[in-house]
Amino acid sequence: MKLLIIEDDIYLSETIKETTMGMFEVKQAFDGEEGLFLAAQNIFDCIILDIMMPNMNGYEVLEQLRQDQIKTPVIILTAKDGIDDKIKGFKVGADDYLVKPFHREELLLRLEAIVRRAGGEFKEHTLTFKQLRMNLQNKTAHIGEEEVKLNGKQFDLLEYLINNKNTILTKEQIFDRIWGFESDTSTTVVEVYASNLRKSLKKFHYDAYIKTFRGLGYMLTEKGEADV
Repeated sequence: MKLLIIEDDIYLSETIKETTMGMFEVKQAFDGEEGLFLAAQNIFDCIILDIMMPNMNGYEVLEQLRQDQIKTPVIILTAKDGIDDKIKGFKVGADDYLVKPFHREELLLRLEAIVRRAGGEFKEHTLTFKQLRMNLQNKTAHIGEEEVKLNGKQFDLLEYLINNKNTILTKEQIFDRIWGFESDTSTTVVEVYASNLRKSLKKFHYDAYIKTFRGLGYMLTEKGEADV
């Protein structure tokens, strides 16, 4: 799972990263504009967002994200503890609110609760789609009792599709999510892995659930050809 930390205090950002990196792959931004740019890619599972930052404050970042229909769960992190600030945070779309200073355990519990509410199976390390079960801890997949052979990036792609079923994921979103912003390859690799994933699922007729939107991206649907 991916976590974005938008916090201009470098020491605090690094502390949060060290605290959460056992649960998430962490990306950091150190001002509001950079944070908005990264968050707008819509590839993160959760965002920790500071309020008082240069260029854009956290309220402005969050308000813009919600206007752009980016629904990633957000925990607002701020030194302010007044009721008016909390109300404003929730009104612009925050999912939770954590006041500095905070305990490590409280942050982890709040992250766990947000991921669980958003549909992630945090504790069980499992993901399901129809008869398909993915063990996120040991990176194995089964349909019924039979194992589906997937390499690392195929597994990651299928996990991303299941977590966003019935939603079109662009090739750029998939690339940024799985290969990363700094990868030196190109988005054409997405097409290659999507094709290979279909081949791995074809034996089970689950390839029919992956729909291609030519020139745009892919979507995992609840209803495939086998259900028509």
